[in-house]
Amino acid sequence: MSETVEPKTDDWGPFGRPIFDDPSARALSRIGVVDVGSNSVRLVVFDGAARSPAYFYNEKILCGLGQGLAATGRLNPKGRERALAALKRFALLAEGMGVAPLTAVATAAVREAEDGPEFQDLVTRETGLKLWVIDGAEEARLSAQGVLLGWPEAKGIVCDIGGSSMELAVIGDGRIGKRVTSPLGPFRLQQVEGGAKARKKHIEKIVKGLKDDLDTDHAKLYLVGGSWRAIARLDMERRGYPLTVLHEYRMTKESVLDTVDWIAAADPVELRQRTGTSAERMELVPLACEVLGQLVRTFRPKEIDVSSYGIREGLLYEHMPQKLRARDPLIESCRFSEATMARMPGFGKKLFAFLEPLFKHAPPKRLRLIKAACLLHDTTWRAHPDYRAEACFDNATRANLGGLDHPGRVFLGLSLLHRYKNSRAGSRLEPLLTLLTSEEIAEAEVLGKAMRFGAMFAIADPSEAGSLHLHPRKGVLELVLHPKGVTLFGEVAQARFASLAAALKMTTKITVARK
Repeated sequence: MSETVEPKTDDWGPFGRPIFDDPSARALSRIGVVDVGSNSVRLVVFDGAARSPAYFYNEKILCGLGQGLAATGRLNPKGRERALAALKRFALLAEGMGVAPLTAVATAAVREAEDGPEFQDLVTRETGLKLWVIDGAEEARLSAQGVLLGWPEAKGIVCDIGGSSMELAVIGDGRIGKRVTSPLGPFRLQQVEGGAKARKKHIEKIVKGLKDDLDTDHAKLYLVGGSWRAIARLDMERRGYPLTVLHEYRMTKESVLDTVDWIAAADPVELRQRTGTSAERMELVPLACEVLGQLVRTFRPKEIDVSSYGIREGLLYEHMPQKLRARDPLIESCRFSEATMARMPGFGKKLFAFLEPLFKHAPPKRLRLIKAACLLHDTTWRAHPDYRAEACFDNATRANLGGLDHPGRVFLGLSLLHRYKNSRAGSRLEPLLTLLTSEEIAEAEVLGKAMRFGAMFAIADPSEAGSLHLHPRKGVLELVLHPKGVTLFGEVAQARFASLAAALKMTTKITVARK
């Protein structure tokens, strides 16, 4: 009689097995969603590890469906034409990519327009797409879920601004709390009569009511929506910020207010040219600035974080079972990259185990980045050797990685640069190092040089060739060579080991283990 044997668990403790090996994750490997908003209509097809998805396809059309809605009660006629044309195209694209049927949602403009139901029917007849029209509370929930996709630990208020409305939701401990909606989208504000003073009073009254409804203090404000991202990009421009990745870009209340004033005094054409912002988006930015200024004055958050994830990512999150939601998005994304791009998938875990004695006192936040670096250490091997180090840096700092703040991106990038190159002097990437402290720069160099040594000390598993031991009080880095390691510890390995010891400011000790 045969006996069923359960496979041995082989994972990294709390991070568990890679989710792309899980059938429920593979079922989510390619999902297409359409977001029909008041200003834009967008198709996104997600692909890859479901917990930290890659954007297989992403196309947006600024249709302005909600423009003039407050005055006419109907969808913008030209916007309807453009939106329908875009949806016809998206339906065919999805069919070609094998992701039909699409999940399609419509927000404030379609739900509030008197011809919204007629437009829904037209879309179904012409494209076969079923538009799910969601209310403000559901819109807030999905946006909050999008934030949780990238920030599992997020705690504060999610604020999603669209063309016709603005939604807020309280999040914390992986849950979504109270949700509210408001008519503070720029298209609505264009219809407020009485000029700037009347509009200011209008915004102030509504924002105060939102604060009363949520009736609690929150340290963080998470911004979702194209207008917020445009303002954040302008904040980067004003500050001369070196990394133009918007996801997890952080601002203070004071910085936001300074930027709002700066935008109001600047030439919008010049700002567009400097930041690559579209004319349609820039037209809405001044009104969005008025709302954001009032938000930060009223809610007084200590930190304002920008999220590139919103409703579309929230729809993907909706498909996930809880066991997938609980995973670390950064680690899962790096695992997927290793599985698909490295020469020897699975070596990253072995490399981490070999190097772990060097970092046994590292806090969990740093250890997480060390694990990520080990997984990514060989994913750019196809790049030309002369540019491999900078390719590593670019991939880490600019890639679509969830759960990674800007200093974390630069730390990861710098460690990978040193995986391939001893010196960083003269690199075009040096301005980004201003986001790290001198101690963090030194730690990233140590990690990079540790990976540089471990990755070539042995091909299959460096732990089979030897083991590392750190003696901080004696100022000694010891390498204990196993029998196989005696032969493997050649000239290049010796030089890289010495470089690692120098980065640690320690002397070296070589011990040959007894057979």
